[in-house]
Amino acid sequence: MAKVTFNTDICKGCGLCVAACPKKILGISQTTINRKGHYPVEMLDAEKCIGCASCALMCPDCVITVER
Repeated sequence: MAKVTFNTDICKGCGLCVAACPKKILGISQTTINRKGHYPVEMLDAEKCIGCASCALMCPDCVITVER
């Protein structure tokens, strides 16, 4: 299983990673707000992650790190 980490302090909540995920397991948080006032991305179901890193490739701010 892949290990995906998010630097939520710099996430703008743009949703590009959410749209890029083939398994649709990422979402924009509805409850957490980061230091910049944005709702950051969060993993909805880590068990289903295939480690493709599509989310990390799409992120313009390098928020996501994927380790296989």
